[in-house]
Amino acid sequence: MRLENKKVIALVEEEFEDLELWYPILRLREEGATVHLVGKEAGKTYTGKYGVPAEADYAFGDIRTDEYDAILVPGGWAPDKLRRYPEVLEFVRSMDAAQKPIGQICHAGWVLISANILQGKHVTSTPGIKDDMTNAGAVWHDEPVTVDGHIVSSRRPPDLPPYVKAFADKLAE
Repeated sequence: MRLENKKVIALVEEEFEDLELWYPILRLREEGATVHLVGKEAGKTYTGKYGVPAEADYAFGDIRTDEYDAILVPGGWAPDKLRRYPEVLEFVRSMDAAQKPIGQICHAGWVLISANILQGKHVTSTPGIKDDMTNAGAVWHDEPVTVDGHIVSSRRPPDLPPYVKAFADKLAE
């Protein structure tokens, strides 16, 4: 399997977009990656917008990004909460500095904005936060997936197949 020995952080918080969290996790696991759900509290069950549960394997304070190869930020309303945690912003900044894959879909761009890593980057997101992305210095594109270096971004659930393929390809490099 091409992603064997790869470790990925999947951030989780209440009201994540169910498909935007679980589809990438399942696809990456199918390719051999180890994916850990990481939230404010280890062992806590977070609930998605449509009721799908996700139990955090680890708390923010339990992990070190240098032990991981990539990070995934789901959409939904979770990003508005995730960006308020200093640990999450440090995870994203650390992954960015190390040029490790960062996956963001839909409203997840808010986390990258708050981490202040989008200046000059080509990205996409839900059109609802297009202005936020461009005000953060990003160049926004209305397309299913945009890859700029190690940042892989996508718009919404119907774009999940090309998004996760692009993320897995980047992780496999």
